[in-house]
Amino acid sequence: MQTSISLAVPQPSLAPDLYLELSASFRGDIYVRGNPNFDNYSKMFNGAIKVTSLAVVCPSDVQDVSNVILFCRKHDLSLSVKAGGYGTAGWAVCGDIIIDLLRFNQVEIEAPTVSGGFTSIRDMPPAGSTGKDKVAPLVTDRDWTRRHRRENARQYTCALASQRVEDFLHQEGNISLASRGPANYISSGARFPFANRAAVPQALMEGPAPDRNATVTSVHPASPIVSRGSCASHLIRGNSTAPTSPPSPPVSRAEPSSVIEADPFGYLEEGPGNESATVPSTSRLAQSIPNSLFASPTFLDSSQNILSYATPLYSHAFITFGAGMRQKDVDQFSAANPLEAISLAGGRGAVPYYVPFAAHPVGSAVMLLGGFGFLGRLHGLSIDNLVEAEVVLADGRVVIASEKEHPDLWWALRGAGSAFGIVTRYKALAYPVPVVFAGNLIYRFHRATAPSLIKHFRDCVKGAPRELYANVLLTAGPAGLDSLVVVQMCYIGPKVKGNEFLQAISSWDGERCLLNEVDEKTFHHQQDSVAQVLRGKAGNKWFIRSTLICSLPDEIINKTVVQFAETPVGCTWLFELAGGAITDTKDSCLPKSQREAAFNVTALHQWDINFKDPRCVTSAEEWIFETLAPVAIGGPLPSFLGRCESPSRVIACFGENWAKLISVKKMYDPTNFFKNSFWPLNGKGELVEPNEHESEHIRI
Repeated sequence: MQTSISLAVPQPSLAPDLYLELSASFRGDIYVRGNPNFDNYSKMFNGAIKVTSLAVVCPSDVQDVSNVILFCRKHDLSLSVKAGGYGTAGWAVCGDIIIDLLRFNQVEIEAPTVSGGFTSIRDMPPAGSTGKDKVAPLVTDRDWTRRHRRENARQYTCALASQRVEDFLHQEGNISLASRGPANYISSGARFPFANRAAVPQALMEGPAPDRNATVTSVHPASPIVSRGSCASHLIRGNSTAPTSPPSPPVSRAEPSSVIEADPFGYLEEGPGNESATVPSTSRLAQSIPNSLFASPTFLDSSQNILSYATPLYSHAFITFGAGMRQKDVDQFSAANPLEAISLAGGRGAVPYYVPFAAHPVGSAVMLLGGFGFLGRLHGLSIDNLVEAEVVLADGRVVIASEKEHPDLWWALRGAGSAFGIVTRYKALAYPVPVVFAGNLIYRFHRATAPSLIKHFRDCVKGAPRELYANVLLTAGPAGLDSLVVVQMCYIGPKVKGNEFLQAISSWDGERCLLNEVDEKTFHHQQDSVAQVLRGKAGNKWFIRSTLICSLPDEIINKTVVQFAETPVGCTWLFELAGGAITDTKDSCLPKSQREAAFNVTALHQWDINFKDPRCVTSAEEWIFETLAPVAIGGPLPSFLGRCESPSRVIACFGENWAKLISVKKMYDPTNFFKNSFWPLNGKGELVEPNEHESEHIRI
């Protein structure tokens, strides 16, 4: 009897002599192919990525990073960088050696000096150092083992976002919406659009914080607080003369044997029963207030929080954080460490300060590639609020880049930074956000009425103040089940000022509103709400295409709706109001034409790894490259560059600044050592196709 033998193709691994040399050159850990931890550390959120790297290294400090670069250069090995989430394109894991910066997880906040200045990164304790003070406990819900993420990847329940949105998206059976919420929780009288679906439609949308009037249907046990150990330095550097209590002692925790850096949406896999415990504030200000109401950040969400309307003492603050921090980690730190303010009652209060990030399903790389979120129209892109960066260059040198130091590198970092060096620490501006008036208006998608709703939205936000962020998105459901139109708004301020915009947007009467949950909430909860409806799942295939447009005419809207009606499940199309403070910055590598766009437009598609439908890719490309072509301005924001982008698309992101960008690249990375990024040129300056610097991927 003849038997068939399946011969597995041997996977390359790091040679033993190279392993010994590399391990002797730095203090971090190495995981070679074949080690169980290699798979855990090299996994990408995008299930289409095939990793062919030889090893993953986890450096402990900036000198480790430099030594790894020198090792790779010596042996002609390519390097790729994972740092707090890095898109879905796969560049972070396509080098011979993957360098994972997850241990660069320190974070601290400081009030500005009298002159408005800050403490330089070079004068702060380095990563891995406890500095001169005792180390405070970790202010994050990050689980370093990521074990629960593997076990609960099937479903994500956002502990911070709106319970009403959660109920709406996951309601079972024919239960009336009206029976589960207040009057503005409108019942449709029909089965919920997302009830009992095998594949939940993905929507890039922002849900709200827990509503004071909402019905909470279940409470899950909280996960234990994780200590940050010796990598943190939570110093509140301010001018406050308030007495301070000593920070909590560090909590010892052994280094885990297995870690998954699931890239930009890693935390989305936290399932029921794995919500984070309440994290006590380490703010010396909060601790110094007798019987401090800020002992827990949940106070900021309560109806008793009259101090959330306090007047900040500072127009801005500075937050310094390591590259391994996710945005969610930094935002949680901000929420738990408010700075002093004057309360309505005339006493002492406190207000949290936030860095203008994108929404939570992103990592620290947005500080280099764009970063447009709820604060963008008021305070600019993430790259516009970067004031200093610690960078390891292609020759192993460690430099501090700022407006005054290495100004050419500084110019290029803010928009194209991943192609110029490895940033290990960031210092960014943060702004006081006591409260936001934000949430979602959800409608069923009907081809006949959707154009009217989008046009109504467009007309309502025309001329909107910078305090208002708004978008409208379409998200596709499975065949035979409802797709949705979602209008999102976030007014940076209280209800009394933002309500007029809600009234205008909600005045559309073409269809019944299935859910209106716009209300006052903390900014931290608003940030977390995107993930609630995006409902990202590790292991799915992901595909992103984006562009910037100068206007949104009726003809484009009509064509968009017709095309969207034919998209498969998992497709989300988004029109995001741009402008405002984004247009103010004049000295970054992003050109004026990109900054003056009227809307940021994105097609965000995800689908099951076993689902095969070419429309998951072709529908996005037809919409972006054909339908929107008459109003498109160059390429997308660099943070929205996806897999297999053509060189011309990448170059279009930088427009008239491309020639200068090439010149700076030759100065700081003449051999294109950092080729595993969006950069479309080789070491000779010749255009290369994407497959030359992207990981292999599973075909549709």
